[in-house]
Amino acid sequence: MAYELAGKRVWVAGHRGMVGGAIVRRLASEDCEVLTVGRQDLDLTDQRAVLGWMERERPDAVFLAAARVGGILANSTYPVDFLRDNLLIETAIFSGAHAAGVGKLLFLGSSCIYPKFAEQPIREESLLTGPLEPTNEWYAIAKIAGIKLAQAYRQQYGHDYISAMPTNLYGPGDNFDPAASHVLPALIRKVHEAKATGAPVTVWGTGSPLREFMHVDDCADACVFLMRHYSDAPHVNIGAGSEISIRDLTALVMDVLDYAGEIVTDPTKPDGTPRKLMDNSRLTAMGWRPRIGLREGIADAYAAFLAGEGRGL
Repeated sequence: MAYELAGKRVWVAGHRGMVGGAIVRRLASEDCEVLTVGRQDLDLTDQRAVLGWMERERPDAVFLAAARVGGILANSTYPVDFLRDNLLIETAIFSGAHAAGVGKLLFLGSSCIYPKFAEQPIREESLLTGPLEPTNEWYAIAKIAGIKLAQAYRQQYGHDYISAMPTNLYGPGDNFDPAASHVLPALIRKVHEAKATGAPVTVWGTGSPLREFMHVDDCADACVFLMRHYSDAPHVNIGAGSEISIRDLTALVMDVLDYAGEIVTDPTKPDGTPRKLMDNSRLTAMGWRPRIGLREGIADAYAAFLAGEGRGL
């Protein structure tokens, strides 16, 4: 039986982030009441405050998209912040949902939960089968804890809490700060600025790592699909099903932005995981498919960048 969102009070925790904002946009067509609260009004790391807010607002369902996020540099520089803050957010919202009688909760993780050298494409069963990528292990450990919290509440209390693991996401609301952004928004900004001066575009590492990218609106659609149609303990990958090298991605971004400059690699910088492609067969077997191609998505993300619809601008 599908979990109907119509008529429900649905809290999107982290609505000002890229994923949370996309979920809010997607829920506009679900005939539900969307609840949001800004960080100035509620500290999501404060368990007592979160519990009080949830008991007052009484959401029926929760999309837990709130997190401290960042790229390789930010993870390496602030390991305590990434581990501590994400653990606090998760425990506060899970325990609040339990106390407030939330009927369904979807926890959003990240593809970085998987071992650095996991067999490709990465199946859900690869979790905890090998060492993590050191450059983002603090964030990954916190996200693994979130998966286990969902499973623990399901096992001990019978709550319908589920988890979804998106691949690399991009789109409106992304973080374009060079010191804290992920690879695709960082490339969009680099290429935009290089085009203005005619400078070469420098890529971290060798440019050879393979990555998968999904537009955030596709991810939001998958999250709503899972909220309505999935109810089980195992987490579910949300992936696009295709991959591209960082160098080829750079060339594609340059093509979309109409810049024919030079690409320069910087092998003194880390590559990170050599390959990361999600096995999305569990999700596609349920009947869901992504709709937005990479070229179309990059153009949309660049339009958002030009319009100032993102962080770090």
